[in-house]
Amino acid sequence: MFEQLGLVGCGLMGGSFALALKRAKLVKRVVGYSKSPSTTERARQLGVIDVAAPSALLAVSGADLVLIAVPVGASESTFKAIRHGITDQMLVMDVGSTKGDVIEAARRGLQDQFNSFVPAHPIAGKELAGVEHADAALYLGRQVVLTPVKATRRSNVQRATQLWTGIGAKVVNMTPEAHDRAFAAVSHLPHLLAFAFTNAITADPEGARFLELAGPGFRDFTRIAAGDPAMWRDVLLANREQVLQQSQAFRAALSQLETLMQTGDALALEERIAAASHARAQWQPGSSTSPD
Repeated sequence: MFEQLGLVGCGLMGGSFALALKRAKLVKRVVGYSKSPSTTERARQLGVIDVAAPSALLAVSGADLVLIAVPVGASESTFKAIRHGITDQMLVMDVGSTKGDVIEAARRGLQDQFNSFVPAHPIAGKELAGVEHADAALYLGRQVVLTPVKATRRSNVQRATQLWTGIGAKVVNMTPEAHDRAFAAVSHLPHLLAFAFTNAITADPEGARFLELAGPGFRDFTRIAAGDPAMWRDVLLANREQVLQQSQAFRAALSQLETLMQTGDALALEERIAAASHARAQWQPGSSTSPD
């Protein structure tokens, strides 16, 4: 049981975390702050937080648990803003979907209190952002990746593991490097492709007509293109090296299929499609660190 959660970022991810802790009776009080005062007030009205703080520093002051739920591009400025409110007794976490850049931001921003920080990435989300869509069950049964480094306090890693498990999540540990490479492949690149594909359709002179005919295949493939633009801008830039490497691998695989089509090699084309079909059929959500 934690006495007080200091929540910086009262949107979907942070709000859902607060609600999940409340439902599991793992926190007594939630003090929240968002860059937009209206968001903070709305979170209070919805019962996501108990007290609205006027600054990030005041949100974390007096807390024994801190969650940073801001776009990864705002990580360093946020860590700097709260540095003087962090103590050795606190557990500090984030929910960013890139880890290498966030860890370095925390190292610079928190300085002497960096060892209180446990980098975390819950593999959960919705297309619709905002505290109005916060859900106490968002993390239930979902995987949470922790990426502690050498300086991370071991006792905090244990506390973080117990906390996420306590709200129904499954905890996985990875190095930051392995995390960023894996999620470039299974999350960041798919989003990039969905954005590009959707833009290509809408740029076509007959795009509106095409969309009128679109069915479940289009819906499923483009679902993630509805993600938050600012968040995904930051993610793609933060993990650009790994995403671009995965993009090159994708281009090679696409080029292979295009060549088989151009040459009319039906047998080889069917074999490559069958390989993809088999791989997809074997995959089960939750059997790996798969994103929403």
